[in-house]
Amino acid sequence: MKIKAIALNTFKEAVRNKVYYLLIVVGILFALSSQIMSLLTLGDKVKVLKDIGLASINFFCVLIAIFTGINLVFKEIDKKTIYNIVSKPISRSNFILGKFFGLAVTLLVALLSMALIFFVFLLLSTGEFDAKVLLYFILLYFELLIISAISILFSSFSTPILSSIFTISLYLIGHLSWTFNEFKYNLTETFEKVVVYSLYYIIPNLEKLNIKNDIVLKIPIESDVFIGSIIYAVCYIAAVLILAALIFNKKEFK
Repeated sequence: MKIKAIALNTFKEAVRNKVYYLLIVVGILFALSSQIMSLLTLGDKVKVLKDIGLASINFFCVLIAIFTGINLVFKEIDKKTIYNIVSKPISRSNFILGKFFGLAVTLLVALLSMALIFFVFLLLSTGEFDAKVLLYFILLYFELLIISAISILFSSFSTPILSSIFTISLYLIGHLSWTFNEFKYNLTETFEKVVVYSLYYIIPNLEKLNIKNDIVLKIPIESDVFIGSIIYAVCYIAAVLILAALIFNKKEFK
């Protein structure tokens, strides 16, 4: 109940932010602009619609996850409201979990809004309903949850500016983490291999959750790969939240 109360309060605060609605509206507009781009592009129009539309929704949902998450914990500390919270019978771990689940609901509402409009737009434009696009949105949501957990982790001990830099950097590197796995074959020193292996497993493999190319190119999506990606995301989120709770439990408020 304590986690639920914090999550509900976090959700209410997030949806009051005008930037939240601005990003949703702009994301929808960019997704719908794929119709114009398909008219100016040679090739399969349906592929262009899906490619640009899904990429636009991805981009703006990531912005919401990052710029909402980096302020969740820091704002409580900066406004000194954290003293009222920790003075109550609420553990700091529950506080972190409440903030995370509140952000998770916020992102779910944003993603559902964009996804619903995109599905209607795709149906009206192509006359077909591609159920595989739903799989893309499911994995995108888990990717957003990973980003949210990371942003809350940095927010628990850093400023919003540094948190945004760290989170954006991990997001970008996370889509290139597969290169660490390939790079290790070119290394000869044991220490270098250990470092590369460590980075490969520490940095989130966000590309594992990206099936946009499979959707656009109509490549079959194997069920075991899909389920494995979800399990990976859940395990990574749990690990990051545990680390965030441990750091926040050690933090001293002045």
